[in-house]
Amino acid sequence: MRNLFARDEREDAVEQGGDRLAYLVVSYGLLLVVAYRSLVEQQASWDLLTLVVFGGIVSVGYRLSRRALSRNALVLVGLTIAVAVVVGALVALGVRA
Repeated sequence: MRNLFARDEREDAVEQGGDRLAYLVVSYGLLLVVAYRSLVEQQASWDLLTLVVFGGIVSVGYRLSRRALSRNALVLVGLTIAVAVVVGALVALGVRA
């Protein structure tokens, strides 16, 4: 059965823009909560940080499956992962020292 409500490209773009903003608010909000819990309350926040990381993985995976990720974006994702691993290793080594 076809969709009973016809939609145009503008409606799709507005909906996708709203979803993108919501994702950014949730992701950066979770990162702020993780930073607060870690720095102020001295608590581990791996559960919340895992949500942020898996959200990014799902987003990139979906775009890859739809072949909608440009080569430049793929290089940027790779560089971001590399920097995150280095920073994470430095933080982990700094905490143990």
